[in-house]
Parts: sequence; C-alpha cells; structure tokens
Amino acid sequence: MQTVRRATMASLPILLLLLLAIMYISFPHLRTPEAPRRLLLEETHFQVARSTCSDTLYPDLCVDTLTSFQDDLTQKTIPQIIYLTVDHVRKRVQKSATRCSSIARKTSDPCELMALEDCRLLFTGTMDELGATMKDLNSSSVSTKTYDVKTLLSAAMTNQYTCLDGFSHCGGTVRDRIEDGLYNISKLVSNSLAIAKKIRPRKTRRAQESGDAFPEYGGMRHGFPSWVSAGDRRLLQANVSSLKADLVVAKDGSGNFTTISDAVAAAPNKSDTRFIIYIKAGGYFENVDVPSSKTNLMFVGDGMWKTVVKASRNVIDGWTTYRSATVGVSADGFMARDMTFENSAGPSKHQAVAFRSGSDRSALYRCSFAAYQDTLYVHSLRQFYRECDVYGTVDFIFGNAAAVFQNCKLYARRPNPNQQNIFTAQGRTDPNQNTGISVQNCKVAAASDLIPVKSNFSTYLGRPWKEYSRTVFMESYLEDLIAPAGWLEWNGTFGLDTLYYGEYMNRGPGAGTGNRVTWPGYRVIVNATEASQFTVQNFIQGTDWLPQSGFPFATGLAL
Repeated sequence: MQTVRRATMASLPILLLLLLAIMYISFPHLRTPEAPRRLLLEETHFQVARSTCSDTLYPDLCVDTLTSFQDDLTQKTIPQIIYLTVDHVRKRVQKSATRCSSIARKTSDPCELMALEDCRLLFTGTMDELGATMKDLNSSSVSTKTYDVKTLLSAAMTNQYTCLDGFSHCGGTVRDRIEDGLYNISKLVSNSLAIAKKIRPRKTRRAQESGDAFPEYGGMRHGFPSWVSAGDRRLLQANVSSLKADLVVAKDGSGNFTTISDAVAAAPNKSDTRFIIYIKAGGYFENVDVPSSKTNLMFVGDGMWKTVVKASRNVIDGWTTYRSATVGVSADGFMARDMTFENSAGPSKHQAVAFRSGSDRSALYRCSFAAYQDTLYVHSLRQFYRECDVYGTVDFIFGNAAAVFQNCKLYARRPNPNQQNIFTAQGRTDPNQNTGISVQNCKVAAASDLIPVKSNFSTYLGRPWKEYSRTVFMESYLEDLIAPAGWLEWNGTFGLDTLYYGEYMNRGPGAGTGNRVTWPGYRVIVNATEASQFTVQNFIQGTDWLPQSGFPFATGLAL
C-alpha cells in the first residue's frame, strides 16, 4: 500500500504539468499578462480588415491579404491600407515576371516566346503603374488624386489580361502555367480598386468650376480635357509652319533622320517638357515603338494621307495582336496630329493593328487610322481623339482605355464574305474600372468600298469583348448601315447582364432605337446628367490635361 502511494505521489508533478499544458493551449489568455491585449488587437485587426473588404469582389482574398500584414490596421487610413496591398501586388508581379523569364528560357515555340515577351513588357508597365499609384497614395493630397489612382489600377489590371490574350493563337501549355498567378494579381488589384471607392475625393478648384456630373472622370476646360495644358493646346492647333520641331524626319534626307524609329530613339528619356518630331510628307514603311521612357513625345505630320506610317504585321503571320501594331505607344503624354497610321495586312489576316496606345493623357488630332480587324487598340489609361478618321471591319476600335472620340468619322469597310462589321469591342473586366469608349458628335458611316455592297453585310455599333464592356454613342450621326438591333452578342449571353451600352440623342437613318436589343445592360439614355458622364469633361478628366495639347475639344454635351 505504501509503495502504491509513493508511486501516486510521484506521478502528481507529471499530471500537474499535463494539466497546465492543456490549460495553456485551451486558454491562451492565461499565458501572459499581455495576452488579453494581444488577443483584442488581433480581433480588432480582423474586424478592420473585414470592414475594409466589405465591398470588394473577392472579400475572402482581401481579408487574408490584409490580415497577413504585420502593420496594425487600426492605425492605418484607407489610402495607407491600399498602399500596403499595392506593395504586396508589386511583389507578386515581380515573381510572375521572373517566372515568365524562366519559362521563356525553356520554351522554343515562337508563338509562346512572343507572347511571353509581351508579358514582360506589360509587367514593366504594371510595375510603373503600381509605383505611381503608391506615390499618389502616399501624397498628402491623396484626396485630389483618387481619379488617378483608379486610372492606374485599372490599367494595371488590364495588363494581366492582355498578357494572357497573347497566347490565344498558341497551342502550348504556357498560358495554363501562368494564368492562376495573373488572375490572383488581377483579383488583388480589383480589391484595391473597390477599397479606393472608400476614399472621399476632394475636387480641385478647377473640377469644382467645371460642374462635373460624374466627378470620377474629371472635367473639361476650354473645350479640351483638363489634362491638356494651354501650351499643348496651342501646339495642336497651330500651323505646322509655325511649330519649332526638335527633330525632323524626311524620306529625302533633308531632315535629321529618314525613319521615325531613329528619331524616337534619339528623343530624350523621361522628358518633362514637350519634344516635337516633325515628320514630312511621305510613306514611312516601318513599325514604330514608343517605349515608356519616351514621355511627352509629339508627332507632327503634313496631313492625313500625306504623312503615312505603314506596315503589315498580323496574327496569321505569327504576331500577337499587341505586337502587330504599326505604331505602338507606351509612353505617357503622347500626342500626334496630321498624319495616318495604317496596317495594310488586309481583311484575311484577321487581327492587324494600325495604332496601339497605352499612353496616359494622350491626345490625337486630325489623324487617320486604317486597317481591317482591330484597327485602333485603345489599350489602357486616358485617351482623346479629335477630328480623326478610323477605318475598319471587325472590332476595329477595341481595348480598355477611357477613350473619348469627338467630332470623328468612323468608317466600316468591306469585310471578308460571311463577316460582320462591328465598330467597337470594349474590354472592361471589372465593374470598378473607370474605363470605356465614348463616341460623341461623330459620323458613323460606310466607307467607299462598302457602300455598293452594304446590304450584303450586317454592321453593329459594338459587342462585349469582356464581361463589363462599356460603350456609349451620343449626339452622333448614324448612317443606314447600322442593323436595327444596333449591338451584337459576343458569345451567347456572355456579358449581356453586366455590360453598359448606351445611346443618347443620336440622329440619322441608323439612329432609331425602336428595334434595338433588349439586354439588361443596354439602355436608351434620356437623362442629360447620365449622358454627361461620358463627355470629355467627366470621363477622362479632360480639363486637367487637354488644354496643354492645343487641340480643340468640347467640354460637355453639344445639345
């Protein structure tokens, strides 16, 4: 009996230790005096994350992201929380870029290699846009920069989808290997966009004076988007003979260069002032790339169809849609006037871009864009087109910029047999992106080659390339080539509930809306306030930058 008692007594310390261990695990608030406070902070941290993420499309991902940060969210403002998220996204983009480079070294398929090179360029743009976003979020005047933040984040998201679109004609497996990572990046950016709506924007005095009906998109000044300065406006409107060019391109050797590409290469990098390249009349048969380093560049020609830059890259010959552009611009602040951009591949070569722009605050005046399918790629950011001509067949104005076309002429050409003409294919992928195509006071017509046979082809104003496609035609003249339905499906019911297609105060034989589509996302706009959301004044923050261009522009509705 005594032996048993000793054994029992000897085992008591072990039992006590086990009991304490169980209590330690089961009741963490008993571990240290600081534990209750730490537990409360963690719970508060979670509640802040959940509240911040309440309006996002991917709330679980959003909460997981925010709670992974070591920073105390209870001490952070909304801009600071977005800053942390964007910094997290940048690291993900860098990892994706490294992964794509590694894959490229092991891939021999030409199609996939070209698509991977597109991705590399787009990742560089994304890093620049996210960096600029962080700078704006860290600014003491962030409340006046919320429109810029949304524009930059919208473009960063677009880049990921453009990267994946480059593999659409490839038969390999590279897309499958990278798409999950890129979709994750897009979702993180989407969450940042949704959170950015919580920042209460403060209008600048200029925006207040403009009387914005839809302030997310800014305003107008002197008939131009406000981002065109008074100096640039004079440059766009002045006689060519009075302009002082920094470089001259001439086919006959009378200038500084005989090719546009050489002149672009000689232009300064990261210029804060306008740099003018005058391109004399002639045909320039070359592909021109304006990289992101060549900011504030301006092309000046001798007139439409007098100064012509022309090439013929296309997807059938192995180029991606992105890389097929005769002229591709990635540098912010680009301007051009009085010249033609053409892709001469023809209707049988499918996607063949004449001009591609991912240039923020870019403006083009009295320019012509000629091709067939995918003529004008308004890829991303804010763009303005005034008194321009655009010729094409299938989806010939497409992309995911915030693009305004004012006083332009849009011409449908004769397509291949069994094809249809579609003027626009807008690519908004997220309801919080501040992007879309606005066609105001334009002429929508048949080109000379289509006129004799236009009854043989159906022609539509647009179709939804992406789920939240957004396009408005207003105060424009629509010729009789427009099909009574007006708009065309992309693939069954895809996007018909989520798109935004509108028509406002159009005129002409093709403008009747009595037999238009009845999709949930389509509307005949009857309210001037709703229509004014898509003017230069409101849609592209025009009064902040267009006055500098010298181009003429109208601030609001014409009627």
